Order: sequence, then C-alpha cells, then structure tokens
Amino acid sequence: MGVDTALIWAVIILIGTMLYVIADGFDLGVGLLFPSVPNEQHRDRMMASVAPIWDGNETWLVLGGAGLMAAFPLAYSVVLSALYIPILLMLVGLILRGVAFEARAKARDRSRHRWDNAFFGGSLLATLFQGIILGAYLSGIEVEEGRYSGGPWDWISPFSLFCGISLTTAYGLLGCTWLILKTDGPLQDKMRALAGPLSWLLMAAMLTVSIWTPLTHPAIAERWFSLPNLYWLAPLPILSGVTWLILLRSLPKSESSPFIMALTMMGLGFLGLGISLWPNVIPPSIDIWAASSPASSQGFALVGALLIIPVILTYTAWSYYVFRGKVNLEDGYH
Repeated sequence: MGVDTALIWAVIILIGTMLYVIADGFDLGVGLLFPSVPNEQHRDRMMASVAPIWDGNETWLVLGGAGLMAAFPLAYSVVLSALYIPILLMLVGLILRGVAFEARAKARDRSRHRWDNAFFGGSLLATLFQGIILGAYLSGIEVEEGRYSGGPWDWISPFSLFCGISLTTAYGLLGCTWLILKTDGPLQDKMRALAGPLSWLLMAAMLTVSIWTPLTHPAIAERWFSLPNLYWLAPLPILSGVTWLILLRSLPKSESSPFIMALTMMGLGFLGLGISLWPNVIPPSIDIWAASSPASSQGFALVGALLIIPVILTYTAWSYYVFRGKVNLEDGYH
C-alpha cells in the first residue's frame, strides 16, 4: 500500500492556511483598530506589539501558495484565474501595510498620520479581500476541461461580500484580545470595551454563514445534517458556542483567556469550513486526487516541505518566546 501524498499535502496546506489566518489575523486586526485609538503613544504600543513577528507570520501564506502550486497545480491555476483580482488586491493591502510599518517609524510628526492611515488601509484591504476570496471559493468555481470557465467578476456576490465583512470582524476581535494580552492601563481597558461588541458580531456572523452555506449548497447540507454525520459533527457548533461564552466571561478579568478563546473560535470555524468542503480542492466537485500532480512530484516536494516546516515552527516559537510579555512605550518600532 503506497503513501497517499495527495492527502498529506492537503493536510499540510490546510494546517498552513489555518496558521496563517490565526497568526496574521491578529496583527492585521491591530491595524484595523487604529481608527478607534487616536492617542499617538497608544498607537506606538500597538505597532510595537506586532513589529517583531508580523513578517514571520506571513511565512504560512507563502507556504500555502507554494504547496498548492507544487501539489495541486490544477487547483492553483483554476483558483488563481477565478480569483485573480481579489488576490491581487489582497497582496496590495499586505504590501501597503508592510511599507507603512517601516515608513511610519521614520516619518516626521506632521506626516506620521498619513502612514497611520496607510497602515489601517492596508490592513483593511488585505482582510476584506481575504474574506471575499474565502466566500467566492466556498460558493464554487466553474471549471470546464480543466480550465476556469467563469467571468472575471464572478467572485462578487452577497455571500462573498458578507464573508469579507465577517472576517474583518474576526480579525478585529483577534487584534483586541492580542492587545489585552500585550498591553495594560487605558489601552488595555479600551480593548476590553471593544472586544465585547466585536465578539457578539463575530458570533452573529458565524451563525449567519453556518445557515447561509447549507441553504445554498445542498451537498454541504447533506454533509452536516444527514445521519449519522449529524451526531459526529454536532459537537463542533456546541464547542464554538461554549468557547464564545468563555470568551465573554473572561473579558473583564483575564488577560490571556480572551486571546486563547478567540483563537479557538477561529480554529473551530476553520475546521467547520474544512469539513464542509472536504475532499474537494476546487468546489464543488473536483477533489484533491483529481487535481493533484504526479505522486513522484508530490513526494519530491514533500521532502523539502518536511525539512523546512520544523524550521519555520522553531523560529516562530522562538520569536514569540523572546518577545513575550507586555509592550512598553520604549519598545517602539525603529
């Protein structure tokens, strides 16, 4: 019995994507929160809280894209063709945010507000279009004879736009809970106050997506509500609800629990999406085996991935360990 390299690669890409959403989500969320914090010193602390780690967090996005190209070239070509415009706009947002990080630290006082706006704008652009990409992907992609057969604007729909707004809310909550963990005083109090309404909005968004998706996609409804699948999958929404309640209860008194619970909610939501789509890599009907490259090619690329992933995990864990603790005013980005 041979090794199923397609399955291994699918798991690697799924985990890499989830780690990107979790890791880059909170530092994009910090940028989204900038308009709510006009105090310049507080903004310095916000940027300093993610300055040592934000670029490393994006490693997972590179890994996911490269893995998709190497292991599932059909999916890579079709998805890129279908979602070229929102992917390009997402990358523009990420670039703008990165430039703002560097330029803001060197800008004079009278021009710093421009880079504050650029930091917020880049974060919003990247987050919004990540959600739109997700919504368009969930809605399905038209494929004929191995090529994308839809139009350049098919990614625009009420569902994809709603997913973009929902992900913006989710990242904002991640940013709030991260800053509760990393700051203190008035800034931390401000984040506690913002996290409550954002957590309610996120739960409402998750419920809406959970209802909207099966209503418009019979195959997903069959996956979740047929027996015995219903018994096996019911704990997932229950766990999401319990996690949300713990998050709300911990907001006034804990520093670490809100962040952990927000991460858990994101992980559970991502798991639910994975269950809805599995094993399709191009929804609604092309699975990972139909879209995969030859097993020999996947095996060759897998050797490199298994060598580099432990390195990524090690330096990521080390950077979080080194820069643990509260962020002070003197810890600015220089």
